[in-house]
Amino acid sequence: MLFNSYEFIFIFLPFSFFIYFFLLHRRLVIAAKGFLVFASLFFYAWWNIIYLPIILSSIVFNFVIGDLLNNKSQKLRIHKKSLLALGISANIGLLGYFKYSDFFIENINLVANASIPLLQLTLPLAISFFTFQQIAYLVDSYRRETSEYDFLNYTLFVTFFPQLIAGPIVHHAEMMPQFASRWNWGKNYRHVAMGLFIFSIGLFKKVVIADSFAVWATAGFDYAPVLTFFEAWATSLSYTFQLYFDFSGYTDMAIGAALLFNIKLPINFNSPYKAVDIQDFWRRWHMTLSRFLKDYVYIPLGGNREGALSTYFNLLITFVIAGVWHGAGWTFVFWGLLHGVALVVHRIWKQFTYKMPRVIAWLITFNFINMAWVFFRADSWDDAIKVISGMLGLSGIVLPQAFEREIEVLFSSDAVSFGDVTQHVGDTLLVFGWIAVGFIIVLAFSNSVKMMQNNKLEIKDAFLFALYIFISLLYLYFGQTVPSEFLYFNF
Repeated sequence: MLFNSYEFIFIFLPFSFFIYFFLLHRRLVIAAKGFLVFASLFFYAWWNIIYLPIILSSIVFNFVIGDLLNNKSQKLRIHKKSLLALGISANIGLLGYFKYSDFFIENINLVANASIPLLQLTLPLAISFFTFQQIAYLVDSYRRETSEYDFLNYTLFVTFFPQLIAGPIVHHAEMMPQFASRWNWGKNYRHVAMGLFIFSIGLFKKVVIADSFAVWATAGFDYAPVLTFFEAWATSLSYTFQLYFDFSGYTDMAIGAALLFNIKLPINFNSPYKAVDIQDFWRRWHMTLSRFLKDYVYIPLGGNREGALSTYFNLLITFVIAGVWHGAGWTFVFWGLLHGVALVVHRIWKQFTYKMPRVIAWLITFNFINMAWVFFRADSWDDAIKVISGMLGLSGIVLPQAFEREIEVLFSSDAVSFGDVTQHVGDTLLVFGWIAVGFIIVLAFSNSVKMMQNNKLEIKDAFLFALYIFISLLYLYFGQTVPSEFLYFNF
């Protein structure tokens, strides 16, 4: 069930809201939590019920291991490292089997000239997210940083539907106390109003903006045989904005839906395209993933405690893991490596006293991010090289026919031709008009973080809410026969 579907907006979400608070109003707290778990599992099974046993088995296994790690028995204490290793290995093994089996087989076939048949497994929905979430829980249980939650509370922590499918990657310490708090057991109309408003912003981002950019990104990456200079830039920037508005839109919708139930999910985006260096970017983009990588990968590897070279190595390893987590392919590995190298370069640069002008720093940072996203999006190396070559002008430049006479007077070049500037991508004015709008929104407008912090709505916000919903539903009705999936469902 998609957040941007009629079933979710008009049936599932209101039904879950009213039943949950009806049970709480009757002081049936356990029943209310049980209903929310059931609703969340129904939401998950809506995609494909065959994967329901996988998430349930994962929950039971991790709860048992976490409970043993929390046990204060002297007999168990000596075995806790082994228990933790077992728990982490089982989680990684489950993720690896479904997500990376074919990737490993393909590489074995390539290296050994073998012909091992591919398993062709379908990736279970949300497996990357609930796996990381539960690994963090096991590590914290080993560190004695968790309370002894019962099975119902733990299941609710993992399955709570607003964050189940594509995050944010939540931490038990920020979720469980909220479900336990009596202050959250009654309807909070301020939360309802704010939740609906943020949800409407996310819906608008996804349906109107992200899905519009998706058309041009798909045309350039998947269908164009070659991309000239402006086509390549239109393609890369379209995906850069598609990914941002798609994932940011999902996160806003998740935050808004959770707020209806008086649950505040962690902020996952803080205007990342305003970043003026790569470290600043990762403090703003997919913030809960950055937190996980820092707390459970980078710091356990040694962090920055053992000298510069060790720090650089740890950064590279951490971001290669980030790349692999996103997808089973060498393009994802390379994307992660690019960001690791960029962070190393940034650390080295910080040792110098020269401070780069802010505009120049932003230009370098944004263009690096934009070019790195090419490898993140490309289905193959050939697709990535096609786009990068075009961006560098190696596949020629096409200028508008109207400029032909004036430009040919100045110079003549085989690399420059005249005609439809973005023939393989879409209408030139429409594409670059939307790109200009994308820049204005991400650079000039406030984000949902500010709105949450202000916790204040005005009359104009009610008008904006109605406008966002109305336009989004129009786009859904007239633009798509089936609502499009969110990009991070693939990861």
